[in-house]
Amino acid sequence: MTVSILLFLPIVAALVVLLFKNEVAKYAAFTFALAELVVAGIFLSRFVADASTQFTIDVPWITRAGIYFTAGIDGISMIMVILTTLLVPLIILTTFKHQYKNASAFYSLILFMQAGMLVVFTALDGFLFYVGWEAALIPIYFICAMWGGENRIKVNIKFFIYTFAGSLCMLVGLIYLYMQTPSRTFDIHEFYNLALTAKQQSWLFWAFFLAFAIKMPIFPFHTWQPDTYTEAPGAGTMMLAGIMLKMGIYGVIRWLIPIAPLGVKQWGNLALILSIIGIVYASLIAFKQKDGKRLVAYSSIAHVGLIAAALFTFISSDGYYMWSSQSLQGAMIQMLNHGINVVGLFFIWDIISTRLNTRDISQLGGIAKVAPKFAIAFLIIVLGTVALPLTNGFIGEFLLLNGIFQYTLWFAAIAGLTMIFGAVYMLRMYKGVMQGETNALTITFTDISGSEQIVLAVICFLIIAIGVYPQPILHLSEAAVNNLIDVVHTKVSGMNK
Repeated sequence: MTVSILLFLPIVAALVVLLFKNEVAKYAAFTFALAELVVAGIFLSRFVADASTQFTIDVPWITRAGIYFTAGIDGISMIMVILTTLLVPLIILTTFKHQYKNASAFYSLILFMQAGMLVVFTALDGFLFYVGWEAALIPIYFICAMWGGENRIKVNIKFFIYTFAGSLCMLVGLIYLYMQTPSRTFDIHEFYNLALTAKQQSWLFWAFFLAFAIKMPIFPFHTWQPDTYTEAPGAGTMMLAGIMLKMGIYGVIRWLIPIAPLGVKQWGNLALILSIIGIVYASLIAFKQKDGKRLVAYSSIAHVGLIAAALFTFISSDGYYMWSSQSLQGAMIQMLNHGINVVGLFFIWDIISTRLNTRDISQLGGIAKVAPKFAIAFLIIVLGTVALPLTNGFIGEFLLLNGIFQYTLWFAAIAGLTMIFGAVYMLRMYKGVMQGETNALTITFTDISGSEQIVLAVICFLIIAIGVYPQPILHLSEAAVNNLIDVVHTKVSGMNK
């Protein structure tokens, strides 16, 4: 059993869904997404949590160019596979109370996007990684362009230009690496073994970093994100924030740092500073937001900025090796946690805007009195987002901050503001929406039911379960994380001799 079934099932599903219409397309897409989750569950049950890459497929693709369809799953990839296959059926389920024009195309694009992201998270060939990277971008462009808000065209063009420009930089870097390999190959392990000079690694850092920084996004490459998240349809926003931005973080972990550690040594401190600026900047902007969906968008920039900051603390200015397992493990579990929490928050605002036709916090209030189940779910998701102990966000942010603390106390103190600021604006948002007296608008709010209840129940369960017992998630990636750290350590040590 190879990873190929995981990669091709969503493509087949997307083509089949195109044959159905309206309600049938919706249920067909959900059924296929559940089937993909079952397949991922089978892989997980057979996965051995060691440093090896498992369920590999390695077949010739474009042999004259040294391109192979090579993919597999290790502990790092497994967490991303879990994230993707878990969130997609939940995201599809969030759409069940919506009606979409040309629904078959809408759900087909979601499944195509899932396939592209899974290729990114499992690819062991640089060209295949790039194909998956672009394949995930195209569906979300059409989802936003066809089913987005009033300003969707202008916003979507900006989003596409940003992300496509970054992708081209990465493609140039991949081609350059290909030209440096003795056997002319895009194999990731060949890239790891290249003895590149500090100068070569320096410009390769920027070729990859620009692509990954835009996708995450890191300040000042973030300007496309709030508008795109706001104008995208609810499911599109959840796909972007819950899964797609993790492609950038994953790219830093899997490709950038192991290939160009000396480039990170030279420029990583700048990347760290930009990440921390993004944390503070996005948090301060979030304070001023009246649109709840836009507030969550800026919150996402701040939380992802903390993950990025931790990843770029692995080497000090004198070259001493410091990429701690805590930083990398924190990044792995926090990618999963952030995906769960941010999908929950955007779904909360999707429910509010659908029922009341507004996302203006100042127009709301007292919803807890008429929708107690909704209020409880909203509170649990908010507490997970602000990293309350015994929720999923706590262990991830604790490990990330500890990794930054090992690098420098001052950066850790500033980066830690994301927890303080986040608690303030998130709890204030909750109070503005849920507490106080009902008004003529909110008195009409009805409590969650049906598919809404299922989605929020699953998300709340995961927030509490991972918060109480995160060890199974950490165990999955531990050996692969340590192996990757050894790869980087060996490479840096060899270059310093």
